[in-house]
Amino acid sequence: MIDVCLLGTGGMMPLPYRALTSMMIRYNGMNVLVDCGEGTQVAIKQKGWTVKPIDVICFTHFHADHISGLPGLLLTLGNAERTEPVTMIGPKRLEKIVNALRMIAPELPFPIRFIELEKEEESFVFNGLKINAFKVNHNITCYGYSMELERAGKFDVTKAKELDIPMAYWNRLQKGEVIEEDGKIFSPEMVLGPKRKGIKLTYCTDTRPTKGIIKNAKDSDLFICEGMYAEPDKLTKAKEYKHMTFYEAAEIAKEAKVREMWLTHYSPSLVRPQDYEEKVKDIFSKTIVAKDRQTATLLFEEN
Repeated sequence: MIDVCLLGTGGMMPLPYRALTSMMIRYNGMNVLVDCGEGTQVAIKQKGWTVKPIDVICFTHFHADHISGLPGLLLTLGNAERTEPVTMIGPKRLEKIVNALRMIAPELPFPIRFIELEKEEESFVFNGLKINAFKVNHNITCYGYSMELERAGKFDVTKAKELDIPMAYWNRLQKGEVIEEDGKIFSPEMVLGPKRKGIKLTYCTDTRPTKGIIKNAKDSDLFICEGMYAEPDKLTKAKEYKHMTFYEAAEIAKEAKVREMWLTHYSPSLVRPQDYEEKVKDIFSKTIVAKDRQTATLLFEEN
């Protein structure tokens, strides 16, 4: 399972009632943070989670509302006596920008590993969680992220017994290991059924609609997407500044056949985004106009 918390839903600037957009997930003892705008630490504490186990931080891009909270977060991690490495993923120049922000956090008790994105799409695996970064269309280089937990097929006990596979190997085969013992080879394909549906989460903000978003969000259990503007007269502004409207996000969700969509990254001028929810649901019925600290637990489907 994956626990998801959309820590803040604001874009451009924090407001008394709306924190800047960032997302945190928890999976198997590991935490992943996507973006780190001003106030991210406060939002984590308000949620009742902790910053210490953050192992991976993904950045969509380097506008201040997505990264300005990083120096304080790093200092807090250091004060918590963390020594394990932190991996940071983001567009090219990530290391240079982070090191510039670290002028006020120059000494940390843990190393930082930087992964700079240069291709249209790149994938990484951390503790069984696959993170796929894909380029979107903003006024500076920007990426969206899909996170997937794959699920192997069911273990066939009857077949394992028929093939006379020692029980001591069953657990290892179930985990995908190929075993070679006494001249015999046992592979997972011998005892596992067809691959089952896993869990998929897609996060995308600060972009115009693209085919790449539809492709990468396809069949997501949860699609978190920016809806900078909801007012009918703001489409021109959305195009000018390369953002999305609620309705464009809903069209993407519909075409990508996602299970549920949360809107986020609202303009400061959008005081009551919930007033537009019903109109968006006319396009994609499983839309939620998210609030700060919107939370969900994504589970594997029962067979």
